[in-house]
Amino acid sequence: MLPKINQLRAVIALLFLSSLNVVAQTEATETAIPRKVYNTIAINGEAPDIDGDFSDAAWNNVEWSTDYLQFEPDVGTPPTKQTKMKITYDDKNLYVAFHCLESDKSRIERRLGRRDDFPGDWVEINIDSYNDDRTAFSFTASASGVKGDEFVSNNGNFDSSWNPIWYLATGEDEQGWTAEMRIPLSQLRFSAEDVQTWGIQSTRRYFANEERSTWQPLPANPPGWVSEFGELRGIKGIKPQKQLEIQPFVLGQYDTFEEEAGNPFRDGDDFGGNVGLDAKIGITNDLTLDLTVNPDFGQVDADPGAIALDGFEIFFEERRPFFVENKSVFDFRVGGGADNVFFPRRIGRTPQGGTTFDASKGEYEDFPTNTTILGAAKFSGKTKDGWTIGVLESVTGKEFAEIELDDREEITSPLDLDGLLGEKRKELVEPLTNYFVGRVQKDFNDRNSFVGGIFTTTHRDMERSLDFLHTQAYTGGIDFRHNWKDRKYYIEGRGIISRVNGDSQAILNTQTSLTHLYQRVDANHLEVDTDATSLSGTGGNLAIGRGSGKWRYELGGNWRSPGLELNDIGFLRRADRIVQFASVRRFWNNSTSWYRQANVGVEQTTQYDFDGNFNRIQYEGRAEINWKNNWFTEVGGAHKPRIFINSFLRGGPRWRFNEENFYFAAVGTDQRKKLSAIAIYVNSQAKQDNFSLNRYELRLNYQPLDALSLSLSTEYEMNPNKTQYVSQQAYAPATFGTRYITGEIEQETLSATLRINYNINPNFTIQYYAQPFIAKGTYTNFNFVADSDNENLNERVTLFNQNQISEIDGGYAIDEDVDGTADYSFGNPDFNYVQFRSNLVARWEYIPGSEVFLVWSQGIEGGASSRENLTEAFDSQVLGQQLRNTFLVKWTYRVVL
Repeated sequence: MLPKINQLRAVIALLFLSSLNVVAQTEATETAIPRKVYNTIAINGEAPDIDGDFSDAAWNNVEWSTDYLQFEPDVGTPPTKQTKMKITYDDKNLYVAFHCLESDKSRIERRLGRRDDFPGDWVEINIDSYNDDRTAFSFTASASGVKGDEFVSNNGNFDSSWNPIWYLATGEDEQGWTAEMRIPLSQLRFSAEDVQTWGIQSTRRYFANEERSTWQPLPANPPGWVSEFGELRGIKGIKPQKQLEIQPFVLGQYDTFEEEAGNPFRDGDDFGGNVGLDAKIGITNDLTLDLTVNPDFGQVDADPGAIALDGFEIFFEERRPFFVENKSVFDFRVGGGADNVFFPRRIGRTPQGGTTFDASKGEYEDFPTNTTILGAAKFSGKTKDGWTIGVLESVTGKEFAEIELDDREEITSPLDLDGLLGEKRKELVEPLTNYFVGRVQKDFNDRNSFVGGIFTTTHRDMERSLDFLHTQAYTGGIDFRHNWKDRKYYIEGRGIISRVNGDSQAILNTQTSLTHLYQRVDANHLEVDTDATSLSGTGGNLAIGRGSGKWRYELGGNWRSPGLELNDIGFLRRADRIVQFASVRRFWNNSTSWYRQANVGVEQTTQYDFDGNFNRIQYEGRAEINWKNNWFTEVGGAHKPRIFINSFLRGGPRWRFNEENFYFAAVGTDQRKKLSAIAIYVNSQAKQDNFSLNRYELRLNYQPLDALSLSLSTEYEMNPNKTQYVSQQAYAPATFGTRYITGEIEQETLSATLRINYNINPNFTIQYYAQPFIAKGTYTNFNFVADSDNENLNERVTLFNQNQISEIDGGYAIDEDVDGTADYSFGNPDFNYVQFRSNLVARWEYIPGSEVFLVWSQGIEGGASSRENLTEAFDSQVLGQQLRNTFLVKWTYRVVL
């Protein structure tokens, strides 16, 4: 095995070094593209009406700028249709006009969509008013009049959660379609200098040819986005606007659900309401304070269905507007994946405590689904000196579960309640908690480099019943990035340190959690300390590479020490990891007679733990091609000759899986068509049939009308495994101690996601979302671990024979020594989980920034019989049950002062 691994490593290294040689030979032919400049003039007289018509006198003072060039698919060539742009301003607003030339009006695609959708033909302007080459404000106009707005950070990360107030009108004339924008200066951030120089870029999508053209020409695969902008000059005498916006809301809610006899919390319906306030306050011209008091997130989509048999927490994206907006400022990832120092979903999480609720005594429990956020404040922005600042402070209140006895008067003596009928009590399940995040970055070296830091704290007002939680949690980190040679090359890194404090039981829980597993029986570098009242650790990453041009490559690594703990305010899946990675990718950017664009790449990854164990090596390849007819194909595969998992036996010895081969293929039709589709197939197969995976995905999109679009995504997955973890049980003979039980599982998952969007006009939209999710697992051939790191599956586990295992009520009994007495037992792990979520939302933006929401949500989840197949489970648990219904009306009014 090792010679084979070394040979593959040598191939990867050779490819990596060869790419460096090719790049070195071709670099000399690459020349810098001159920056374009647009010189504007202030309005002398009345401002233009925003109506899509350029007849206003204000537009006569400035010239059209044109000569857009293609960026996709044929970089640097003239576009099929040219675009013209004008920019002017007054002391309160920036005005932008676009003339998108098109002689054949039938080729203009006027598809409607919700705000921040980008349907049909569109044109946009990006404004780097900080002039820092890293951040920008983006404003997009579709031919149908739909607005899109995004905040651009880190030289190319677009965040659509930013929702400024601005004004747009589109129209049509004999030469094509038109767009006029009025962007209040209060929505931008810029210095107090008398003479301004801003970075700008404009992009047009020409739908008929699926073509992108830009005002400032770009090279293929540029090293960034904002750093490549042209310049806007001529703005003089404007004053930074200190933003002050207040947005109160009023909400009414009515819930219906299945009535449960005797349950005082399930009487069939419930009324509720809420009021709250959001505000934006410009502390300076470039730093903003966002406040939210008693926030509501009722119109946010529900999380998709998912189930994890590995025991780890499932990661779900943050969707709540207050935390999503400007989230890139607080982003501080630890290596690849979802691990992050700050994970805002910890704020307002489901309470972590339990109660003394006892159903056998006729008690019912009303457990809160989330912790109430009393208030939150976010201070963020970027100064003219290159300082990016972010501070977030939030307080969540004490959360209580309510417990009451059966409210039926006839239920008395059978439960021996001693006259306690009607008794009520509240039990604390989450303490008063304060969360803090501080983030800072500083640009230098002509904005080619930055250094930064982050600091987070979590403080709980602890009470004895919740002393299994950390009292305090602290994290500090530093990061840097340096670009050179016109930003073609980079080196970047991050380092963090964490510490959690608490009762010895809280720290013991952390040490023995699935994230850390200090109790692992074969971990020579770990030892459980039952008296510890704190735990510390480190993590970080380092990478160097080339980020632009036809060849891109990266070499680096990351680590998470055993004691690293982030989950009080961050997200950490597994500690005790050291990862090395290398990748090379080649791009073909200009179209040929048979394709538009293509790329191919390879990647190599290895993993170790802090005991020096070599746990994994993986080689992966991937290719993507966009065909001439605008269909696309993606294929890829991976070879994993070595797979060891420290956490699989959940405190037991390191576990080995058989060598695995993996591949996938995806084919998509032209996504511009009224009807389009994407089909995906994924296959994974381990030797000796240790495990396998077959996943089938089909995604359909249909747009019968400009105002109506429908999409349906379906996924079916079969994932059998001969050694799925089941349980661990004490076994009396001292030579064994603990038995680790696995079983053969036949696992199926079926899910579908339906979305229907109907747009009455750009400001009034109706959207429907529905997702059923069904997961079933049936276990057979139970076995115990005999030699966890044996390469041969048949030596790794030993099957229980018929004389050793027998079914009991709710599980299985094991008589391992066949003496007629059960040595241990475990529950039946079969499952059949069903979930359904739907959401119907009507949204009306009656004036810019102010909205009315009408929402109807439905949902249910539960377990079906393991004897039912997937369709039977859906029929019995969704179609055969009364769904929870939530009807919600929300009104907001945005006041700009």
